[in-house]
Amino acid sequence: MSGPLSGVKVLELGGIGPGPFAGMMLADLGADVVRVDRPGGGAFFPGMEHLDLLNRGKRSVVLDLKRPEAVAAVLSMAAVADVLIEGYRPGVAERLGLGPEACHARNPRLVYGRMTGWGQDGPMAQQAGHDIGYIALTGALHAIGAAGGPPQIPVNLLGDFGGGGNYLVIGVLAALREADRSGQGQVVDAAIVDGTAHLLAGTHMMLATGTWADERGVNLLDGGAPFYAVYETADGRHMAVGALEPKFYAELLAVLELDEDPARQHDKAHWPALRDKLAAAFASRSQAEWSAVFAGSDACVAPVVSLREAADHPHIKARGSIVEHEGLLQPAPAPRFSRTPTALGTPPPAPGRHTLEVLEEWGVADAAAG
Repeated sequence: MSGPLSGVKVLELGGIGPGPFAGMMLADLGADVVRVDRPGGGAFFPGMEHLDLLNRGKRSVVLDLKRPEAVAAVLSMAAVADVLIEGYRPGVAERLGLGPEACHARNPRLVYGRMTGWGQDGPMAQQAGHDIGYIALTGALHAIGAAGGPPQIPVNLLGDFGGGGNYLVIGVLAALREADRSGQGQVVDAAIVDGTAHLLAGTHMMLATGTWADERGVNLLDGGAPFYAVYETADGRHMAVGALEPKFYAELLAVLELDEDPARQHDKAHWPALRDKLAAAFASRSQAEWSAVFAGSDACVAPVVSLREAADHPHIKARGSIVEHEGLLQPAPAPRFSRTPTALGTPPPAPGRHTLEVLEEWGVADAAAG
């Protein structure tokens, strides 16, 4: 593998969602990521493991962690790994004999990353949960949606991947850097509630300054402002408008040929009338027509496209942000590096495909531990 993490060994104890996403990110960055799968599967989509993009670039070993030999094998792998990540409920790894204490006894430099929804402690730590519940308790879900309507679910991007997997990677990389200086590993407690709350720092800033009302659809960045909103076009498609700065707003008005005073942009009493004008303007042409009109403009207007359509957008295509690799449409690794470029690795492996290969390579004596 190429990339800035080339040479870093990561052991991922199989799970679903944000933990595998973090493992994928580390693999995208060049780390050698080995996923420990359970016998008989455990994948989110059984029988379709070859399509599970969260496991791209990884190798898979199958080990039955209910067997002492398998636990010993994982501890032997942890002894030579740089990072271990797990997404069990608090206490499960300890009961398996694979908690931080056991692993650090074998490898004091190990960075032990833990991915949960509620965190390792707190009154809800042992409760089951999913993205929607985690973001609900941070205030994030409450803030998303139209005025007078219910909260809208932002897929599972905000919690699982934004506040979860991304923060586990941030923590792991920071701990790796510190271990280079101190020679000591540590535990990274990455909780989706913590990460999602952290993502709301800018919103809390506006709340503190009085520029954000603690309700949906009435604020500058939640669709309340008519110049930061989504409008339907003549063909039932949509255009996204983000003309926040005065010069961009002025250009929006000019392109739409609206008779509006740019100085009234932030006059909230005028927003309903302005929204009606913008809606009528966008409803007069198709999405393709408006896309052509705004091409090259600084009015900050873009078409709302589907996942499949995005791959064919000229800018996305030119950047290679979404590509077809090994027959699968998928996002390219991000971010990009000038000296140690990343590259898409191997396709998602079948569980256990690399068991013997990895155990031998990582120096595990009992290659039949699974």
